[in-house]
Formats: sequence, structure tokens, C-alpha cells
Amino acid sequence: MDKIVKSEEEWRRLLTPEQFYVARLKGTEEPFTGRYWDCKEKGTYSCVCCHLDLFSSDTKFESGTGWPSFWAPVAEDHVRTETDTSHGMTRTEVLCNRCDAHLGHVFDDGPPPTHLRYCMNSTALEFIKEM
Repeated sequence: MDKIVKSEEEWRRLLTPEQFYVARLKGTEEPFTGRYWDCKEKGTYSCVCCHLDLFSSDTKFESGTGWPSFWAPVAEDHVRTETDTSHGMTRTEVLCNRCDAHLGHVFDDGPPPTHLRYCMNSTALEFIKEM
């Protein structure tokens, strides 16, 4: 997979201020405010920055957290993780593997079969409805 690298200025021109804050500056949207936290439609969630497919509605579940949650990405090599020690805690950050956009965090309290909860920011995603 070819990496997509852009300057901060280029990303600012391509994204809304909220998308830039979340995806490029590692921000977080408020719970229960994102457009996909309760989306029940069938489709694919892709990266708002580079449009790489990241998650399927088939792996989406209601976590009660207020953010869209998935138990697996569409492909393991579409996301990568890093240790995040911000905010006085240690978490596992999830990033788009193609453009390094911050997507959210992954936790080990999800449902079977993976027992993972990919807790994503709606702002970092775009939804492509299944036809």
C-alpha cells in the first residue's frame, strides 16, 4: 500500500476544521455527537482523509460509549496502532495505515470473536452506503 503524505497546510485545505482537528491533530469528538455512533445502515466506513476502506457495518456493534465501535477492521493492514500516553493514561491509538490519520482507540473489552472494541471518531470516517 502506497503511503499518502501531505503537509499540514494541504490537509487543512482538504478537510473541514473538525476533520482536521480529529484526524490530523489527534482530537476526539464528544460522545453521542458524531453522525455514525448510532448508524444502523449497511455499508463501509472509510478514512475521511484518503478514502481507504477501514470498517464494515458487519462488524459494527452498539458499545454504549457514544462512538461508532467495531470488532475488526476490513483488513488488518488498513489500520495500525501506536501506544498513546496522552491525558495521563496508556491507550492503544488506531491510525489509518495509508495516511496516518488518527481514527480513535482500540480496547480489549469488545464482543466475540475478537473481543476488541475499535472505538472510532465519526469525524475521521466517511460512510459509503451499500446499494
